[in-house]
Amino acid sequence: MNRKHFLSALVGTSMSIPLLNRFTRAAPPITPSMPPYLKPGDTIGITCPAGYITAEEILPAVRTMESWGFKIAVGTTVGKRDHTFGGTDAERLQDLQAMLNNPGIQAIMCARGGYGCARIVDQLDFSKFRERPKWVIGFSDVTVLHCHINRHFGIATLHSKMCNSFPDNLAQADKEVQDTILSIRQALTGMPMQYTAPPESSNRAGAASGMLIGGNLAMVQSISGTNSEIDTIGKILFLEDAGEYLYSLDRMLGNLQRSRKFDNLAGLIIGGFNRIKPDDPGEEFGQTVNDMVLRRVKDFSYPVCFNFPVGHQRNNYALKCGAMHRLNVAADGVVLREVR
Repeated sequence: MNRKHFLSALVGTSMSIPLLNRFTRAAPPITPSMPPYLKPGDTIGITCPAGYITAEEILPAVRTMESWGFKIAVGTTVGKRDHTFGGTDAERLQDLQAMLNNPGIQAIMCARGGYGCARIVDQLDFSKFRERPKWVIGFSDVTVLHCHINRHFGIATLHSKMCNSFPDNLAQADKEVQDTILSIRQALTGMPMQYTAPPESSNRAGAASGMLIGGNLAMVQSISGTNSEIDTIGKILFLEDAGEYLYSLDRMLGNLQRSRKFDNLAGLIIGGFNRIKPDDPGEEFGQTVNDMVLRRVKDFSYPVCFNFPVGHQRNNYALKCGAMHRLNVAADGVVLREVR
């Protein structure tokens, strides 16, 4: 076929079909569902789908959750180590899969974050989990699981502190630490959740209702274009991160902007962005996180709040990803409450 006829054929076939932009495609609509809330005698499994932790290091969490009336099933990956991981990919996959499948386990707490969930998520079989939902608990790297489960199944999960954040003696911890740990029990046992944040000069006032989704910015950005990609249309999105350079945060926020994750939000919540790495002398970035965010959402009118109590920090409260919430951002502060 000569060049003229080849181009004519293209015009008459594939070029006449509108190109799909994968960044604007939403996941299929799924009715949100809540796993059964826990009652005394129910079992929480502890596993390491990401970083490693020792059996001794989970003891404060075990003692605390047992004091709440729950049984604890310690997974085979606790105490295992493969360099930075809590066992090999195969070991971590097998342990988490066993807990997803086990009808005697009502919730799964990831022992710690780090890195590793993205290496096994595509091999997980969620068929039994879908038939018998249970709470998946954690944050940081566990954001991958939150986003994947939300996108494909619409089943709520719990973004919260993990075993490595439980104090040795909860009764002697300061009130902020006590409250954040107790928020895990409150969420798991079905208490309606409500949180407040102080006013911030960067906040954009407004009210919004929608499904709450999100988590660690680096994880949300890293799964863009994958089978776990987050769907933000009509949602209240929350983001947090720690230990990054300012330019890295700007790059990740830019990815969300370019992939149009900010376009159709109901509301945006910015949690803790702490332990930011210092710029090299002469390479100062010159913008704050608030500056970066506001520049990305300036063309939209939904409410935005900053310094919300979630993230790699002491005041990291449990949030029900996939549950409906109402966000109110006003001059006197912020209220986020679960809606039923």
